[in-house]
Amino acid sequence: MAIKGAKVVNKKKRKRDNHEEQENVTNHELPELSGIPITRNIDPNTSRRKPAGVIFILENAVLEVAKIGKNYELLNRDDHGAFLMRNKKDPSYYRPDICHHALLSIWDSTIAMAGRLRVVYIKTQQGSLIEVKPNVKIPRTYNEFSRLMVQLLQKLSITGNGTRGKLLHMIKNPVTQYLPPNSRKIGFSYSSDKLIKIRNYVDTISSDTDLVFVVGAMSHGKIQNDYTDDCIAISSYNLSAAFCIKSICLALADKWDIL
Repeated sequence: MAIKGAKVVNKKKRKRDNHEEQENVTNHELPELSGIPITRNIDPNTSRRKPAGVIFILENAVLEVAKIGKNYELLNRDDHGAFLMRNKKDPSYYRPDICHHALLSIWDSTIAMAGRLRVVYIKTQQGSLIEVKPNVKIPRTYNEFSRLMVQLLQKLSITGNGTRGKLLHMIKNPVTQYLPPNSRKIGFSYSSDKLIKIRNYVDTISSDTDLVFVVGAMSHGKIQNDYTDDCIAISSYNLSAAFCIKSICLALADKWDIL
């Protein structure tokens, strides 16, 4: 009987020893294999990169406010032609409607609806720089747009309803300090020697590169292209800013498969 009891004790001791060895193996840190890194609690959201987006810069927009009678108004050639001539200014240059139509073309695009619009900057002929956030609602009529610009140019910023975030505000120059470092900046000019189809042009750019398009928002003159990487023409005809932007957005929507 004593021998049988000894066998039972030995079996229990072997089981306990084996269990302790298994715990030691489990608690022991496994060595990393050479050339095969082990992922350690990486949050997948931190490694995700936003898809490429687009930034528009509207150059030389004529957004000038003056006191007409008792009210401040956004000067334009149709309503203030006599006032402008009395002040020795050419009414044909005062076309804030060009900027308005350009903004509507951007916000009406599927690019903006799909969330690929990063921001819009407006550079005025007076040297001011305006930032327009993508979540702002651009007024559909010119009169509403005019009142919005008067309010902006007087108060320097406009906030959304129920929020302190600035949807439009005046910012410091130069605009280049706000552009993504690895973005490609493309200027548009009717007089450019590089005439190219915009769809073919955007295909040559990597799909993960943010694009900055510089488009003139004035009736006469040229854009400032000393900070652009390229300057192209997309038609042999003198296109409006709104039509040019529409062509850009359609080409990008096709490139990025946005339907």
